[in-house]
Amino acid sequence: MLVAMLQMVVVAAGGGKWDLLRSNIGVSAMHMQLLNNDRVVIFDLTDFGASNISLPNNRCRDNPKDLALQHDCTAHSVEYNVASNSIRPLFVYSNTWCSSGAAMLDGSLMQTGGFNDGYNTVRVFKPCNDNSCDWQEFSNVLTHRRWYASNHILPDGRQIIFGGRDRFSYEFYPKTSGADLAVELSFLKDTRDPTIENNLYPFVFLNVDGNMFVFTNNRAIMFDYVRRVVVRTYPTIPGGDPRNYPSSGSAVLLPLRISSGAVVAEVLVCGGAPKGSFTSANNGNFVTALNTCGRIRINDPNPQWLMETMPLARVMGDMVLLPNGNVLIINGAAAGTAGWGIARNPVLTPLVYRPNNQAGSRFEAQNATSIPRMYHSNAILLRDGRVLVSGSNPNAYYTFTGVLYPTDLTMQAYSPEYLDPQFAPLRSNIVSPASHSQLGYGQLLTINFTLPQPTINATTLTISIVAPPFTTHSFSMNQRLLLLTTSNVTSLGGSNYQLRVSTPNSKILAPPGYYLLFLVYQQVPSPGIWVQFK
Repeated sequence: MLVAMLQMVVVAAGGGKWDLLRSNIGVSAMHMQLLNNDRVVIFDLTDFGASNISLPNNRCRDNPKDLALQHDCTAHSVEYNVASNSIRPLFVYSNTWCSSGAAMLDGSLMQTGGFNDGYNTVRVFKPCNDNSCDWQEFSNVLTHRRWYASNHILPDGRQIIFGGRDRFSYEFYPKTSGADLAVELSFLKDTRDPTIENNLYPFVFLNVDGNMFVFTNNRAIMFDYVRRVVVRTYPTIPGGDPRNYPSSGSAVLLPLRISSGAVVAEVLVCGGAPKGSFTSANNGNFVTALNTCGRIRINDPNPQWLMETMPLARVMGDMVLLPNGNVLIINGAAAGTAGWGIARNPVLTPLVYRPNNQAGSRFEAQNATSIPRMYHSNAILLRDGRVLVSGSNPNAYYTFTGVLYPTDLTMQAYSPEYLDPQFAPLRSNIVSPASHSQLGYGQLLTINFTLPQPTINATTLTISIVAPPFTTHSFSMNQRLLLLTTSNVTSLGGSNYQLRVSTPNSKILAPPGYYLLFLVYQQVPSPGIWVQFK
C-alpha cells in the first residue's frame, strides 16, 4: 500500500453547492459532450483493460489490436441521462485515447482520432430519445493521424482539426473533395518542445473575422485557413511558461457581446505548469503550478497580454463559460503536470472569474468539493445551469487501491451561486419560443418569459447563447458564448413579459448548430432552451 502525505488545496470560499449524482458511472470521464436531448456522451480510452460497466445483451468487443484485452465485454463509453440521472452503456470499438471532436449542425457528435487503430478514425454519435442510438465508426478517413489534436466548427459547418502528436498540420472533416487533404502549418512544429511536446491540444478559437486564433506552448498566431497564411503573430505570453498539454493550462474565448458596434474578441489563458515541470515531476520533484492568467484582445492594433494572478495555482483545470458571462475555473492540481501519476495537491476549490470587473477584483473562490479531480477529469455546463463534473484517473488502468490518487468513477453536479434559493425571485422562465426552434441569422426574435417580479429593470436583462463544447484534457473545444442586445421589454401583465432580441447576423459569429439560449436577469439565468442556427 502506497502511503504518502496528501495536501488538499482549499481556501476561504464564496458560494456554490456540490451534489453527488452517482457513485459509479462505470467509466472514467476522459471525454464529455452535452447533446441537444440533454444527454451527455462520456467515454474513456478503450485499450487499457476492463471498465466497471458491462456491455448489454452479452455483447463483447473483439479487437486484435487492443494492447491489453482483445476480448472485452465491458463498455468504454456511456450515455448519461440528465433528467433521470441514469447511465446507459455504449459500444465503441476503436481506441479513443486523447481524441477530439465537436457537435455538428444536426446535433450529432462527430469525434476524431485517438491512438493505435483510432489514429485516422472518425466516430459519430447521433442523439436519440429511445435508447437505440450508439456509436458509428469510420476507419482510415483522416489524412493524418490525430492524437491530442483540437477541433473547431467552421462557418460552413465542417470541423477544422489542428495538430496532434508528431503532426504539424491541419485538415477538415467532412471532406469536401478528393483534394481536401492535410496542410502543413509550421507554427505547430516551431512551438514544439521536442522533449515533452508542449504544443498538444492547441487552444483554437474562431475569431469574429473568420480567421482562427491558435495558441500552442507560449505563443499564438491568427491564421487564415482559407488563404493558408499567418496574418498576425502575437507576443509570447509573459513569463514564457508553457500552457498546453502536458503543462495543461486552459483557455476560453471570453463572451462576445453582439451589438451595433465592433465585437471585441478576448482570449483568456489560465494556469499551467512552469517550463521543465514535466521532467521534474518524472524525477519526483513536483513543481508548483502557475497561478497566472493571460488575457488579450486579439483584434487590437497592438495586442498585448494583460497578466492577472489567481488566488490558487492550478494545472489541469477546466474553464466553463457560465450563462451570465462569468468563467468557472474548476478541477486540477497545484503541483506537477498532466500525465500518469505526476501531479500532486488536488485543488478542491473552484474559482469564478468575472471578466467585466476591474482588474484585481475578478476572481472569487467558491465552496470546495471533497473529491479530487486530477488527470483525465472534466466539467461541462448543463441546460439547467449546473455544471456536471466527473473523471479523474491518473493511472494507466482502472486502479482503486495501492495508489496515491485512485481511479474515480463518481459524478457530481456543481451548482453555481446563482442557483441558490435566495436568488429564486430573480430566476426567469422562457415560455416561447419552444425548445429546439430553428433560428435565422440577423433575425428579430420575440421571447416571452415569466419572472416573479412586479416590475423589472430591463438594463440588467441579457440573452446569452452557448455552444456546448467537446471537453477533454482541460480544453473545451468549440466553447462559445454570445451576449445578445435586448430591446422593447414589455409587461404582459402579472409576471409575464416579452422582449425582442437581434440574433447574430453571420455564421462567423455563431457557426451553425445547436446552442443553449438563456435569459439572464441580474446575473441569474433562466433554465436554457435549445435553439438551432442553420
